[in-house]
Amino acid sequence: MTGADNQPSLRTRLRSLRPGGFGADPAGARMERIRRSPNFADGVFQNPVGARTRPSGSMLEFAKVYFHREQRARRSPDGTVPVHAGTLADLARPPATGLRLTWMGHSSVLAEIDGRRVLFDPVWGERCSPFAFAGPRRLHPVPLPLAALGAVDVVVISHDHYDHLDLPTIKALAGTETVFAVPLGVGAHLERWGVPLDRIHELDWNETVRIAGISLTATPARHFCGRGLRNQQHTLWASWVVAGPEQRIYHSGDTGYFSGFQDIGAEHGPFDVTMIQVGAYSEYWPDIHMTPAEGLRAHLDLQGDRPHGVVLPIHWGTFNLAPHAWAEPGEWMKDAADEAGQVAAFPQPGEPFEPSGELPSDAWWRAVSAPIAHPWRRPKVTDAPVPREEVDLAREW
Repeated sequence: MTGADNQPSLRTRLRSLRPGGFGADPAGARMERIRRSPNFADGVFQNPVGARTRPSGSMLEFAKVYFHREQRARRSPDGTVPVHAGTLADLARPPATGLRLTWMGHSSVLAEIDGRRVLFDPVWGERCSPFAFAGPRRLHPVPLPLAALGAVDVVVISHDHYDHLDLPTIKALAGTETVFAVPLGVGAHLERWGVPLDRIHELDWNETVRIAGISLTATPARHFCGRGLRNQQHTLWASWVVAGPEQRIYHSGDTGYFSGFQDIGAEHGPFDVTMIQVGAYSEYWPDIHMTPAEGLRAHLDLQGDRPHGVVLPIHWGTFNLAPHAWAEPGEWMKDAADEAGQVAAFPQPGEPFEPSGELPSDAWWRAVSAPIAHPWRRPKVTDAPVPREEVDLAREW
């Protein structure tokens, strides 16, 4: 055997040069399990209903909108985003009702449920990007250092996009004792970043794992996946149901609206609280992210088509990822919830709340936002004014 025969293949050498932030492709037994999934066909994972995952319309038109100077200014806060100052002290006290949520910004939420701590989509990095020098940067600091968060029973990942699966955060959590619940294929990234295989639970849609006395179920979502330059669609995306002995919660991950929310609600609901994606929407990608109106509709579907529980809007306020105004998701969701008679929570980043207790409801974003247009608001219908002549005639009678 010659020395050349012992050389790694070109593909292997190229893969070794790939930035660590790209993660790893599923292979071996993991890839075989993916191929057996009922949600995998024609070499890729499939959405529950059809979804266009690439921007529609003219890219030139989109670029004009996205990079327009005035439009860019609208997509950032007009001042310093308020971050709750007492997060660490608040979390030191156990929740009085058995359920407490702390929105850390974007889709990162710490849920304390029936004595367990579940951390959804933790992103503590400065940028949601494979590179430290480029990509969308945080618009507010994290409310507290990751190390100060304390022990976490399980970390839940919805999918492998950079604003949900963050390399520096996962590497830090790899050094703890926490376990991970992730969709099929995502475990390949975690293993490359140092998480032991025995601490990774990979689930297909409608599969459940029980960890520390609570159940976690991966449920369908309408989105897509990928981190590298070549997106193979070999990692699944999911929403999540977490149920304890007394409490039940839902995290949407990223998703477009689809009728499957009704099915999820019928099987697993109703929920004490839902965490619903309402930001980074656009007419250029209507199938894969929800507007606040769609997010509110999804919440109602999950609750049996009636206002119930609490809705927490997520996936907004932290990164600039879409053409809409920075604070528009919060403003629109507040209007939508009020119109439907649905209770909603609007915490500052890092502000814990208990769904059955007093809820944060102030529109805190207005103090640091440019003026927001409200195209979703319907004009109020009022009685037609009575002509003066008719009034006068009435008086004469």
